[in-house]
Amino acid sequence: MFLNIRKLQDKSWSFWIKVALAIVLLLPIFIGVVLFIRSLIVLEAVGIHDLLLTSSWRPTRGEFGFLPFIVSSIWVTVLGVIITAPICLFSALYLTQYGSARLLRFMQPVIDILAGIPSVIYGVWGVLVIVPLVRDYIMPLFGVQGTGFSILAGGIVVAVMLIPFVVNILIEVLRTVPVELTEASLSLGANKWQTVKLVVLRRAFPGIVAAFGLGLSRAFGETIAVLMVVGNVLAMPNGVFDPGYPLPALIANNYGEMMSIPMYDSALMFAALILLVVVMMSNFLSRSLIVILEKRI
Repeated sequence: MFLNIRKLQDKSWSFWIKVALAIVLLLPIFIGVVLFIRSLIVLEAVGIHDLLLTSSWRPTRGEFGFLPFIVSSIWVTVLGVIITAPICLFSALYLTQYGSARLLRFMQPVIDILAGIPSVIYGVWGVLVIVPLVRDYIMPLFGVQGTGFSILAGGIVVAVMLIPFVVNILIEVLRTVPVELTEASLSLGANKWQTVKLVVLRRAFPGIVAAFGLGLSRAFGETIAVLMVVGNVLAMPNGVFDPGYPLPALIANNYGEMMSIPMYDSALMFAALILLVVVMMSNFLSRSLIVILEKRI
């Protein structure tokens, strides 16, 4: 009797675990299907080519060119990751390889606090600090004048938001490198930097790629903070000092008031679909690269 109850409990838990796994696996597909269905109106009326490769945005005339929004999103994302990458990597290396255990214990709660700050706070900080910094100090260095609301301001704010997220992942990745490997390298006469460069970074490289891949996906979808500092000007940006209008900002600015216009609503659903596809492709490519790198180590 007791044995039968145990078997029934095991089967029950196994069933619910499988259900939870199925939900996790099917949820992105379900979201994508819903967004695609809601996007069919604008896809059928305008066409995928004109939606992705034209820059004319005149909703009253049925013209929905997403190219300026896509380019702005790419500018902000790439700039944010470029700024973030060296800061995060060197910080994680110092905390795990050079700093004391006490310093690491002190810094981890600080990093967690930074990661938990709402994005709107970063946006307000960007308006009060980063935008004037770009306008009054960085732009004049290059002989450019402007309001400071620009791709550069958005990239800096995104970089600051990504730092705690990526540093946390890198710390965990670097801590997985076996101590025996570093001790063996040091015992053979290598100095600390040679050990870090040739042993630690080499062993942790797939995890480092994964961390920056996740950071890239996170940066592409940032909304409120970027919306507040990037300018939201509907034009094709030609440089980091130009204002931009990323896809998340387009959705956040227009969705509520445009739900009553079917074509406009469908266009915003298509913008969300683009974000979902880009994030999923980024994660897939990162995972594929990790598998390739792990085979080479």
